[in-house]
Amino acid sequence: MANLPEMTKHRGFPGGLPGTGTQFTIRRANPKGVTPLKAIPRKARPGTKEHRVDAAFLHALWFYFGDQPFERGNLDAARLCLLFGREVMPADKDFDPLSYESLLVINERVARQNFPESFDEIFEV
Repeated sequence: MANLPEMTKHRGFPGGLPGTGTQFTIRRANPKGVTPLKAIPRKARPGTKEHRVDAAFLHALWFYFGDQPFERGNLDAARLCLLFGREVMPADKDFDPLSYESLLVINERVARQNFPESFDEIFEV
């Protein structure tokens, strides 16, 4: 196996949403290269399963990192891309969408507006 790039593993962060098959983290760096972070359209409407998965991921981000910048690390790119550019933003102007070391931060105002349930102490699945 080729040498994989270094990637922070966020120990204790939920691996996914139970009962859905949806992952929140990856086990190892992608040997084909880092998946770029970019904003992709979110089609999930409030009340749908997809919206609940996005809300659960944002809940996990908020209760793990809070309002502090965090490294992308082993967080799943597909999940991040659904929130990127809205609820999750680059933490600095030197943001590299192709780096596992890139820093992100939760845009709390937008996140609370779009996913108020993500900020409840307990998230019901």
